[in-house]
Order: sequence, then structure tokens, then C-alpha cells
Amino acid sequence: MANTFNLKIYATDKVVYDGECEYLALPATDGEYAILANHERVLVAMVMGESKYTVDGEKKILFTGSGFCYFNDNNAVIIVDTAERPDEIDERRAEEAKLRAEERLRQKQSKNDFYSSQAALSRALSRMQEAARHKRGI
Repeated sequence: MANTFNLKIYATDKVVYDGECEYLALPATDGEYAILANHERVLVAMVMGESKYTVDGEKKILFTGSGFCYFNDNNAVIIVDTAERPDEIDERRAEEAKLRAEERLRQKQSKNDFYSSQAALSRALSRMQEAARHKRGI
């Protein structure tokens, strides 16, 4: 197909997708960033959030962690620390992580530990939100 490009999505522990793609939308540091075939060369800094891509007219959704996307010559490579489909998110585990992070935030800790706890809480809340949106069909 002339209106497709190759997409490879790598997480720390797995290859999530490797194939043709028609559309890609990423959570970037300055908002959502969209890519279509024949897009100009670009490097996108990604933040935690919902990444969307279309394959054969079917929209796919991934909850991705931070990372980056490089697009050049109709090839997109995404490298993120985590990538999960909404139905793969373990809500119980996310809730437990949220509670642990909230408890750590209540304790006296170093500045570095505080920021780490804040990041853990943000990840847990984002995963919970994504799982809830998936259940509601949004």
C-alpha cells in the first residue's frame, strides 16, 4: 500500500509490534503528535500516555511509558520503557502500586526519593485510568 509505513514498537522487555501502519499518534512532551506515510524526518520525545496506530483500518491502542519515536524514510521506530494493551493492564497491581506510592509520599524522604515516589504514583494512576477507559469503551 502506498499510504502505509513500517512501524516497530520496542518496550524494555518485548517487541510489541513490527509491521505496516497507516496512522500513528503519540503522547509527546508538547501534546499529541501524529504521523502519516511520507512524513518528514522527526524525533519525538514521548511521555507516558496512550499511543494509537491504525493497521488495515483497525485502530490499536497501547499504554506507553516514556521514550522516543524516530521517523525517517517511511520507517518509524518507537522505543519506550513500557507498553501494554489496555486489556493487559492488571488493575489490582496498579491499585497496589498506587497505595505504595501514596504511603511513601507520606513519609519523610530525600528529594530524590520524593520524585521517584511521585513518578510511581503517576504511573499507577495513568495505568488505572487507561484500564477504566478501556472498560467503558472510550
